[in-house]
Amino acid sequence: MLPFHWLLAIIGVAASAFAASYALVVLTAVLVWRARRPATIPSQLLPVTLLKPLCGAEPGLYQHLRSFCLQDYPEFQIVFGVRDPADPALAIVRQLQAEFPRLPIELVVSPQQHGGNRKISNLINMLAHARHHVLVMADSDTRVGPDYLASVTAPLLDRRVGLVTCVHRGVPTQRIWSRLGAMYINEWFIPSVLLARMFGFGAYATGQTLCLRRDTLQAIGGLQAIADHLADDYRLGELVRSLGLRIVISPYLVEAQHDEPDLDSLVRHELRWMRTTRVLRPRSCSFMFVSFSLPLGILGVLLAAAVPALTATAWGLFWVAAAARLALHFAQRLGTGQALLSDLWLLPCRDVLTCWVWCRSFFSYRVHWRGNDFDVDTDGVMRRLS
Repeated sequence: MLPFHWLLAIIGVAASAFAASYALVVLTAVLVWRARRPATIPSQLLPVTLLKPLCGAEPGLYQHLRSFCLQDYPEFQIVFGVRDPADPALAIVRQLQAEFPRLPIELVVSPQQHGGNRKISNLINMLAHARHHVLVMADSDTRVGPDYLASVTAPLLDRRVGLVTCVHRGVPTQRIWSRLGAMYINEWFIPSVLLARMFGFGAYATGQTLCLRRDTLQAIGGLQAIADHLADDYRLGELVRSLGLRIVISPYLVEAQHDEPDLDSLVRHELRWMRTTRVLRPRSCSFMFVSFSLPLGILGVLLAAAVPALTATAWGLFWVAAAARLALHFAQRLGTGQALLSDLWLLPCRDVLTCWVWCRSFFSYRVHWRGNDFDVDTDGVMRRLS
């Protein structure tokens, strides 16, 4: 039987090896994605209704919504929706209606609630005003270029495709908490999505873009089928796949504004996302520690120090993990206009914070969303706490 200090050291080397392996493989997945070909735009473009649920006037909302009005697309309609007649987003929509008088822009104001998920309830109220067969739902914090609609609707010309979605890049405001939040998206969440995609996992769907045909939506029971689900986008993808249809990730990269006023807001958001992952994919969430390359590598070095003969191996693996992690940080900033070195000092803080949020996610199923607390059951159904 191995002495205890040898056992610790072997575990340490294994941890360092996991850290290095994951960091290299996820970097490969990101580089493969960045080398993708741009979307092929077909000559036949179907009329589209774009659904934009709104809640409040977040930073940059006018610029985000205006980018959807500037689409290079032959025929499309935009439906904006709010729940509250006093919502400040209304003034921005009316400004856009005045600025683009020839563009069919509908505004729906309705407090009617159809389930626990307020965004989906808003979309249900809006859907009655949609004129066209192809529907695109996109979150309010998203900014796109003029070729967005043509790119994301093109895959639906293949009847075997049921849903089109996009990966996105977090664009932070100047606050340090926003920059940390954008790093979570750009350097941990999206890379993990691309890694899963590289290995054939086809269930990813995000509210930044959900594009589908109306008959597909009707076949799964309409938006009412996801009106009580916290991860409405994930559940929509599940239901579409249950019809035998594919989910396609468009090569189009959308930008999403990321604004966090303070550390508490940042942690609440990330706890909600992490607990949602834990509910939907409990086994995957349990093994997620392998994705925390720097903390796991440091732990490996500390454990391997129990046997000096293995320490050098652990250190070597740690430096491989650290180099790959740095390369991922730089790769996600190339071509974005962000200074390569401006947030480098935040990198270890970001990785430790992600690890800490993951640990905290195991102690409760409660989530905080837009000022309300919810309990989430093992099926992802949310129930508001009084």
